[in-house]
Amino acid sequence: MIDYWRMGEESLLIIHLGGVGEIGLNMTVFQYGEDIIVVDAGLMFPEEEMLGVDVVIPDITYLLQNREKVRGIVITHGHEDHIGALPYVLRELNIPVYGTALTLGLISEKLKEHDLDDKSTLIPVRPREVIRIGAFSVECIRITHSIVDGIGLGITTPAGRVIHTGDFKIDQTPVDGELLDIHRFSTYGDMGTLVLLADSTNAEKEGYSLSEREVSIAFDTIFASAKKRIIIATFASNIHRIQQVVDVASKYNRKVILNGRSIVNNSRIAVELGYLRYPSDVTATIEDLATLPDDQVVLVTTGSQGEPMSSLARMAMDDHKQIKVLEGDTVILSSRFIPGNERAIGRVINHLFRRGANVFYEQVSDIHVSGHACREEQKMMINLVRPKYFIPIHGEYRHLVYHARLAENLNIPRENIFILEDGEVVRFTKDGGAKEGKVESGRVFVDGKGIGDVGNIVLRDRQHLGTDGMIIVVLGIEKSTAKVLVGPEIISRGFVYVEASQEFIEELKTVVLTLLNEMEEELKQEWVVVKDRVTAALKRHIKKKIERRPMIIPIIIEM
Repeated sequence: MIDYWRMGEESLLIIHLGGVGEIGLNMTVFQYGEDIIVVDAGLMFPEEEMLGVDVVIPDITYLLQNREKVRGIVITHGHEDHIGALPYVLRELNIPVYGTALTLGLISEKLKEHDLDDKSTLIPVRPREVIRIGAFSVECIRITHSIVDGIGLGITTPAGRVIHTGDFKIDQTPVDGELLDIHRFSTYGDMGTLVLLADSTNAEKEGYSLSEREVSIAFDTIFASAKKRIIIATFASNIHRIQQVVDVASKYNRKVILNGRSIVNNSRIAVELGYLRYPSDVTATIEDLATLPDDQVVLVTTGSQGEPMSSLARMAMDDHKQIKVLEGDTVILSSRFIPGNERAIGRVINHLFRRGANVFYEQVSDIHVSGHACREEQKMMINLVRPKYFIPIHGEYRHLVYHARLAENLNIPRENIFILEDGEVVRFTKDGGAKEGKVESGRVFVDGKGIGDVGNIVLRDRQHLGTDGMIIVVLGIEKSTAKVLVGPEIISRGFVYVEASQEFIEELKTVVLTLLNEMEEELKQEWVVVKDRVTAALKRHIKKKIERRPMIIPIIIEM
């Protein structure tokens, strides 16, 4: 184990275990002496090549190696890429979790699903509240984002002050009226900030992000012209978006029906905490759908990313038990297309059009605005905080580079800007800051109840099986004489249709028998030699004949 803390040296370590060079997996470690705090514990949804994987979480080996030093986790907001890994972390580390009311409400619901709600300590915090965690003094600073109750962090350490923005935008007209606390960020600039860690997601986009209220205008236009039912797909955590749906539905005398467990649960939590105002005369249930007139229905559902088993995808495929998309229905996908999901979303949109629906999505209507700052807002944050050092976070590598260049144009010296990759360590001492080594980090795949048991080799095998199929060769060999008593029997899956290709299957059997006859004496050797020779012979023959490369698995049974 690498110990980056040298006794007697006062230094601050900043380590990203996820969230740099990628969208998702957000987890940042701050270490001073014998104290560690963690900011966020997010997941990432699997990429296209991660076949069978449910979610991806950060590798927390470094935290486990230093478990006696970890004092707590501070969560900036309730999106999955910031809270999704918490259940897996809290199984291993018994540490408190700090967050605002809605954030902890969403976390509590998630921990119940993992039977961890009675074993975890959740500590509520409020904007402008200062909490003391070991050597760290952490102030929560109100930010605006696409979810309610988000915070940035002002972290005071013996080595200097640090600002972590969390995910932010500068929205002058937020739906809930809670403005980003420009004054506090500016105060840290006045006091002197050692390092700023800032959201880089929209570093490629010039100008300013649109206000969330712009979505209400688009909704109003669509609602005014819709003659039948309106179906809106959005993220379950976007309480502001749900609030705007409720408000516009009330204006047009429509009832709002929530569909999907996550949307129902999140809305219930938001109502209980006072973050969502949901008048009783606007509410309806899925059971009311059969009796309500079409022009009085608004259905809010999950599936805006084209997830195959989501409610919207099942509606599009006419496979939903309770909801059918009808000719003339209006469907709104009120979210951005997350990179990698474009094909799945496009497939759902195409099927919705086949059902006769009128579909609105980001490319054709202003029914979504980003929750992340564009370049002018990023400039404003840097100018408010005026840091000595700058670390771009939360973005793919190109986003980090664009943000770094922007900071350099604002007179932060290039040598004071650190573009990091997961696991890299930046050390800050009285002499300055510098990259210094790397800790163990990476991605851990969660597949069903298995955590980390699916690695790159397994994924490669799944890709191989998915693209070329599999052949199993079964041989029964007498142990004493090495004679072939049974087989070869050939079983294939995803390779060729056996009945239509029986002649080719017989050809493969002949290849195996010919090989076994040639290596009669070698059959008395270890079976692994026989397996290797059978595999090689079949690979050569199949490649020569039909240019395919199936996975070949010989099975030898001693008789």
